[in-house]
Amino acid sequence: MLLAIDIGNTSISFGLFRRSGLPAANISPVKVFRIATDAKVGSLKKTVAKNAKKVDSIIICSVVPKKTKVLQELLGQLFKIKPKIIGKDIKVPIKNLYKNPYQVGADRLVNAYACKLLYGAPAIIIDFGTATTFDYLNKKCEYAGGIITPGIEISLDALYKKTALLPKAKMKSPQAFLGKNTTESIRSGVSFGLSCMCDGLITTFKKRYSGNIKVIATGGLAMFFKNRCKSINCVDKDLTLKGLNLIHKRSFGLLASGSSKISFR
Repeated sequence: MLLAIDIGNTSISFGLFRRSGLPAANISPVKVFRIATDAKVGSLKKTVAKNAKKVDSIIICSVVPKKTKVLQELLGQLFKIKPKIIGKDIKVPIKNLYKNPYQVGADRLVNAYACKLLYGAPAIIIDFGTATTFDYLNKKCEYAGGIITPGIEISLDALYKKTALLPKAKMKSPQAFLGKNTTESIRSGVSFGLSCMCDGLITTFKKRYSGNIKVIATGGLAMFFKNRCKSINCVDKDLTLKGLNLIHKRSFGLLASGSSKISFR
């Protein structure tokens, strides 16, 4: 089994993929589990040991370097395997048009590569995580750049910490457009505000670049916004894990290089 790991600012996602059998049948994970990024080492070790048994390969993408080191040591103890790290051991096989390519988060490039093979281009990947990111894959299947905005939790936390009287609100679906108390007003503002921002940005994308752009949503809150953002074409909550799996397959020669859609050898 391949253990694919996506270390984010809020949570760590793990996906188990079969390596045997036909490659086309092993695109999606057979099991996914998650834990908070700030979880203690003991809890992290128990979670991995409980959910991942027969692992013979590990691939990681991370935006939290300190946690990467902790997890490398832990995985070495559990499986006696040295994980492959995106950006260090394996380069994402996609052209990156950022002025400084090293500034792009590994997860964003992995998402772009997965989108290229699974959905085609041009496309926009919206990742509803700690931050909400919009990444553009142009018609040449190049990573053309993106937009970063605060995510729901950042917005809720900022309202609480930067004001004297607003309460700490947990994100739930607002009961109505107009809130009838402070907590509901916050939920309505953050929920409808981010939804309208997403649709507005996608409209601008299509005016500036191409009207025929697929919009793929991923991340922990993708399902929350599925029916709130009219511009979203589909949700793939495991896009990053699938991308790691595809990159791993390519490194073993199971994927044809240069293809704009998924193609197995």
